[in-house]
Amino acid sequence: MSNNAPVPGSLVLYKIRPALVTAVSDKIDILFENNSSKRVRPKDITLLHPGPLSRLADLQVADGDVSEAWELLSGGTTHLQELAELIYGDFTPSTAWAAWQRVTEGLHFQGAPGEITARSQEQVEAAIAEREAKTAAAQAWSDFLERLRRGELEPQDRERLQDVEALALGRSERSRILAALEKPENPVSAHRLLLLSGYWAPDYNPYPMRYSLPVGNPALKIPGLPEESREDLTHLPAFAIDDEGSEDPDDAISLDGDRIWVHVSDVAALVTPDSELDIEARSRGANLYLPEGVVHMLPPDLTRQLGLGLQQRSPALSFGFRLSDSGEVRDLQVVTSWVKVRRKSYTEVNGELEKEPFAQLLQLARRYRKRRMDAGAVGIDLPEASVRVESGGNIRIRPLERLESREMVTELMLMTGEGVAAYALEHDLPIPFATQPEPDERLQPQGMAAMYAYRRLMKPSRSNTLEGAHAGLGLAAYSRATSPLRRYLDLVTHQQLRAHLRGAPLLSVAEISQRISVADLVSGSVRRVERLSNQHWKLLYLQRNPGWRGQGVVVELQEKKAKLIIPELAMEIRVRMQSEVAPDTGLELAVREIDVPDQMAWFRVSGKG
Repeated sequence: MSNNAPVPGSLVLYKIRPALVTAVSDKIDILFENNSSKRVRPKDITLLHPGPLSRLADLQVADGDVSEAWELLSGGTTHLQELAELIYGDFTPSTAWAAWQRVTEGLHFQGAPGEITARSQEQVEAAIAEREAKTAAAQAWSDFLERLRRGELEPQDRERLQDVEALALGRSERSRILAALEKPENPVSAHRLLLLSGYWAPDYNPYPMRYSLPVGNPALKIPGLPEESREDLTHLPAFAIDDEGSEDPDDAISLDGDRIWVHVSDVAALVTPDSELDIEARSRGANLYLPEGVVHMLPPDLTRQLGLGLQQRSPALSFGFRLSDSGEVRDLQVVTSWVKVRRKSYTEVNGELEKEPFAQLLQLARRYRKRRMDAGAVGIDLPEASVRVESGGNIRIRPLERLESREMVTELMLMTGEGVAAYALEHDLPIPFATQPEPDERLQPQGMAAMYAYRRLMKPSRSNTLEGAHAGLGLAAYSRATSPLRRYLDLVTHQQLRAHLRGAPLLSVAEISQRISVADLVSGSVRRVERLSNQHWKLLYLQRNPGWRGQGVVVELQEKKAKLIIPELAMEIRVRMQSEVAPDTGLELAVREIDVPDQMAWFRVSGKG
């Protein structure tokens, strides 16, 4: 190949592009195929052919036999001119460029224009195999995307869709598949594709895994109950009152003359601070209540052993107190005990409120509630519903009735929490206190719309090592202490109380604060997942029942839209309105469209209720 310097009309290589030399001075002017030009230094270009060449568009070459030239050179070296002549029989600007393209494709030859090496047979065969594999992979990818668009997946396609599943479950922020399909790369889009493709079952609930919560129960060894003195309270009739189907009865009530006893499952007897069980419970924060089942904070075998009324007699941490005429909790006693508990449902007890001990307990509960309301407690009564997925996949949504028995038990638990807070302060026990700041305005709302608006004004409750008022409850100090099987911070309170009763070292304020931080962080995710999961199954229920009709109550107006609550589903929705309506107006609704991945439901208004 000639080593002459480029002259006008020469074909040169600039980076990887062919260029035509148009002028030569201290620098060289070159023209590209798109008619753009550039002035470059001599060292920036490589001469491919001295020309003459008038236009880059004239670079056209007939077919040549690359294999024959490669076999002839057989592992030796050559230069561009010789290679062009061997392949195409001539050395022209067109054959020079064509020969160079054979070098840059890297199959049979490699190197620079002045020194080109013929690759070995092994190298060529390996390169051909690699290219065929890439071509096959590209075709397989294209075929997969087409099957995905048609919703006709084959068994081997499921492994590819793990890319989409990772995004749907919050484990990744990107998906090659969604990008190739020109769909948004977000969890909702990923969820929708997994449903359309059949990769996920139509009722698959992604939210526990999306928020990195455990979906299985802990499997840890449970120690035996320690030998210790317990007060025998088995002579007192004790009742664990829960919703039907409850699996974790952790509190029961008794009445001994004018003394109320609230017995609570003695979980801290087995779950001691910083034990394996304690650390596991702390990492989970609380039981996760899903419509499809409960994911427990502690091993289910522990619940079966300690749940009140699940054994002939149950170990408890019992709180005995009296209620003054003005509704103040007085004379709190805390004892480890044995109790004999009968289980009852709220509905069952509601029919027995005229009988003892429930009649007297109800009067005491009313007295206590009056004191709280007089102190500014918030009375918000918005619809609630139980959502359950039964065996066989049937979805059951049951509105929770406002039963006096339920309100009675709530008041008794609040009495216990207030009494424990006062006891801890009196004995200087560090425990988690539950506090809630005052709202900006104190109201006693009437009607669903006013209650909905006022709830939004309420500030969130917090767990603290310092006592403070709980505005929503109307209490000066309060601690949650009646659900140690279900809530970790209740368990921490029990651990402190048991240590105090035994005269053992207490957890420090700093240790309590650290436990609050860990538990509150995960408990927030637990509450969010429970809310999202309930909505998920409510939407599936409506999707399976497209003819559903029911009533919604207007709770908020927003220009031409209104926010409604559907009481029988305890579900908030938005509806576009054609005419003005007043708050608390009942509207007859019919399902229009459901989008499960996006957690959206659209309804049409069919009339006023």
